[in-house]
Amino acid sequence: MNAEDIDRIADWIVRRGLEGIDEIGLLREFCDKCRAAGLPVARGLAFIDTLHPVYEGRIFRWRDDGVEEEPVREYGRSDQGAAAESWRASPFYHLLQTGGEELRRRISFGDPADYQIVQEIKDAGHTDYIVFVHRFAGSSTIGEMDGVYSAWATRHEEGFTDANIAALRRLVPTLALAIKSSALARIAGTLVEVYLGRDAGRRVLDGRIQRGVADRIDAVLWFSDLRSFTTITDSAAPGEIIPLLNDYADAVITSIQQAGGDVLKLIGDGTLAIFPAEDPAKACAKALKAEAEMRRRVRELNDRRGGEGRATTEVYVGLHIGEVLFGNIGSVDRLDFTVVGPAVNEASRIASMCRSVDRPVLVSSAFAEALPAYKRRDLVSVGRFALRGVGKAQDLYTLDPTLI
Repeated sequence: MNAEDIDRIADWIVRRGLEGIDEIGLLREFCDKCRAAGLPVARGLAFIDTLHPVYEGRIFRWRDDGVEEEPVREYGRSDQGAAAESWRASPFYHLLQTGGEELRRRISFGDPADYQIVQEIKDAGHTDYIVFVHRFAGSSTIGEMDGVYSAWATRHEEGFTDANIAALRRLVPTLALAIKSSALARIAGTLVEVYLGRDAGRRVLDGRIQRGVADRIDAVLWFSDLRSFTTITDSAAPGEIIPLLNDYADAVITSIQQAGGDVLKLIGDGTLAIFPAEDPAKACAKALKAEAEMRRRVRELNDRRGGEGRATTEVYVGLHIGEVLFGNIGSVDRLDFTVVGPAVNEASRIASMCRSVDRPVLVSSAFAEALPAYKRRDLVSVGRFALRGVGKAQDLYTLDPTLI
């Protein structure tokens, strides 16, 4: 590989990075281009930590021998158990501890196979192996994301030549920057989705962040909270409160999202969600589907928690449909992407009535009227009620008890 090839591949990395290619596509094309230019890479690997509620980072693999291997894998915590032991025995951990940036083992030319991965690479017929750690400055780390880690191997009988190593030293930092760029875009998407909701997150990433900018939309509104939550918190051990909230929130949120809804806000034990209602009948049917799935999940959860001798509860749900303002509300430097309007207030009041009438779900007359006729038959009236803060009384309905 000559200087012209190196410059050409470096330019290509920059262009593809700016285009937003995903990490595995970037790694695959990079290895192909290196091989075409005479750098005999047989395996390439890169990984980067991230900021995600479930996994710690993502690893990307490429190899030239056609052996089936998962090209992208999300890995969990590496600071406990067997994963921690494996991490501390790796050459990457050694570089972090010593402050080094690269480690090379010419395993077919007398260098020791002193790490398990090096021995595996040697057993697979490779002759030379080099790993790099490209660190980020302290101010640019996000969570555990502190650098890009990579490893490269060859089967060439002469191993990597000095020119090959020089090319990798020149190109891999540029590749690492492109991987970091892709990872940061992924983190941005994850954060807005996790903390704002899927639809709200997409709108923010599309540039809808100006204060006071909101869309008028028709939506089914879901308000829910936990039955007797205050009583539970007064009697349960402090260490049980968060696990309880997480268990029931998972049942509620998963059910809403699987049915096509979008969770906007968690308020203590309460959940606010919407189902966009371009087609009101379909949106109302989706909300009832979510309610039924949530009820199923809560039954299974209560069976499990009850069997473990832990506190159990139920979920109250209020459903309404109407026009809302969906957008940014708040101060100049602290905004919330949410829904506001009279319909939101009404939905909240309907949910609070569940306790008074001792029913797990209540829906408004507007919601009932928007349902398809065959679904409307599943509702029974619980009466007409004056809702606090709402101008006129409302007819409320619940699901036929035989269907819950």
